[in-house]
Amino acid sequence: MKTRLAILGAGRIGQVHARAIASNDSAELAAVYDPVEAAVQSVVNRFGGNPASIDEIAQDRSIDAVILCTPTDLHADQIELFAKNGKAIFCEKPIDLDAARVRACLDVVTKTNTNLMVGFNRRFDPHFMALKAAIDNGQIGTPEMGVIISRDPAAPPADYIKRSGGIFRDMMIHDIDMAVFLMGSLPESIMANGSVLTDPDIANLGDFDSASAILSWKDGRQVTISNSRRAVYGYDQRIEVHGSDGMVQAHNERPVNIEIANQTGYQTAPLHDFFMTRYVAAYANEIDAFISMITGDKPDIPTGQDGLNALVIADCAVQSAERGEAVKIPL
Repeated sequence: MKTRLAILGAGRIGQVHARAIASNDSAELAAVYDPVEAAVQSVVNRFGGNPASIDEIAQDRSIDAVILCTPTDLHADQIELFAKNGKAIFCEKPIDLDAARVRACLDVVTKTNTNLMVGFNRRFDPHFMALKAAIDNGQIGTPEMGVIISRDPAAPPADYIKRSGGIFRDMMIHDIDMAVFLMGSLPESIMANGSVLTDPDIANLGDFDSASAILSWKDGRQVTISNSRRAVYGYDQRIEVHGSDGMVQAHNERPVNIEIANQTGYQTAPLHDFFMTRYVAAYANEIDAFISMITGDKPDIPTGQDGLNALVIADCAVQSAERGEAVKIPL
């Protein structure tokens, strides 16, 4: 019997998840909600399911789980609604931009014994999973220092930036979670810096388009994160971890991994345009893990607590950038 899922939010990320559900033999897209009717119909036409309201999805006992791809400021209320209606929940990060609201939401999740997974998809990328396995298998000894580079090809629209919580809570939060995931524990402090180098309008929106941070652990380990909203050469996603006995890297991925050498030198194919194509396998693996959780398995997934941890660290990054000094992380 297939797991029946509903998607709330039929924008870019909703379409990515709909594709992942359609490609999973154990899953079925049962319903789609979005306030924009054309967006709903686009998903239904391509991947199946039926248009439905939020209340209809909540009350439909045949629907096992929901995928929340709605704006961030709706996540916590929707998690609580579906938790009280017995649905397993997959929520795109973050649960909310306010840590206190997240804690209150997680209390409801705990009281209702709800399965909740937070969408840190990069944990499920095959290349990053192999990097993590190399660390866990002791192939580089004790991980001591890391470098995570994440650069988007262009900034999102102004309306998105206004609701995003800023580059640290929206973009870097993925890299913060990855740093914690790779190092295996929570950092003690963060030193962050932000600036506007690509578009002055982003400053007018109260955000940065270029940011960096150094996460430090109590035992001296460090991870450096570099973010930019402008990478003219494509979607730049790289990780390096240096350990006591060696180093492991995950390089950029391309739609076609070829290299041409001739009299002009060496040439490689362009990078992926953005996350929709770069992380296709990660999103598929992520949905597979979510379904495994629903059906009673215990996969290693990002939990609500992981989402809260990453948000608290991102909040500290904002404080550090504003103060110009390192901030201790209260976790």
